[in-house]
Amino acid sequence: MADEKDVPSALPRGATGFFRPEDGPLPETDQRNFRTALFAAARAADGHVGEMEEQACPRTFHTASVIHDAGHSIVLCHAHHPWIAFARERRDWYTDEFLDPPQWSQPFAAVGFLLLTGEQLATPLSEVDTSKLSAAEWRQVRSYGTSTLGGVLFNSWD
Repeated sequence: MADEKDVPSALPRGATGFFRPEDGPLPETDQRNFRTALFAAARAADGHVGEMEEQACPRTFHTASVIHDAGHSIVLCHAHHPWIAFARERRDWYTDEFLDPPQWSQPFAAVGFLLLTGEQLATPLSEVDTSKLSAAEWRQVRSYGTSTLGGVLFNSWD
């Protein structure tokens, strides 16, 4: 699992999904690595991959489900940075509904993704270095009332 040093000390460009065209396109998470790790994680859970949905504007993340004996888990993959989060249900955006990574999630870490915990994603924005966020990003943060790291990373602002 990610530890404190793995959580971004300053939110990097692309964390919110917003960008200025004059700054160039945002980085993209390697979807092939995500799919490979997803299928390996499903096998580790003695389950299978359910629905997969690629990121579509304005959402900042890809979504998939892993179906296993205990039910199902939702896997969120940030579209611009190699961050993985887990949730109970599929949503268009999240604030603090995150779960800790399950035991079967290690295949994501093995290919370079950071597994973010529920506690990390519930971190108040006041405790995160947001100095690199643009004025447009801050307007979205305020408009949607986002107050947590997870809410900024896994959003569907338009």
